[in-house]
Amino acid sequence: MDSTFQIIYNVVKQIPYGRVATYGQIAALAGNPRWARVVGYALHVNPDPANIPCHRVVNKSGQVSKAFAFGGENMQIKLLSSEGVEFVDGHVDMDRFQWKL
Repeated sequence: MDSTFQIIYNVVKQIPYGRVATYGQIAALAGNPRWARVVGYALHVNPDPANIPCHRVVNKSGQVSKAFAFGGENMQIKLLSSEGVEFVDGHVDMDRFQWKL
C-alpha cells in the first residue's frame, strides 16, 4: 500500500497553486480510476502536508472534506481561499478552478 500512496502523493504534488483536483481525477492519474477512496485514505494520513497539498483535493461536486485531517473543513476552505480559489454556495467553482491537464 505504501507504494500506492506514494504514487498518489506524487500526483497530488503536481496540482498547481490555485487549482483543485477531484479524488477520482487523482485516482485516474495515479493509474486506477477506481482508487478514489484509496486517494481519500492516503490523503488522510498525508505524512508531509507542507509538500503534499492535500487541501487541493475535493469531491466531484467541489465540496471540501468534512474530515480534512489537517484542521477540518474550515481550514481546507481557508487554505484554498488563500490561493485564490473561489467558492459558490459552499462549493469550489469547478469550471474555473479545476486542474485541467
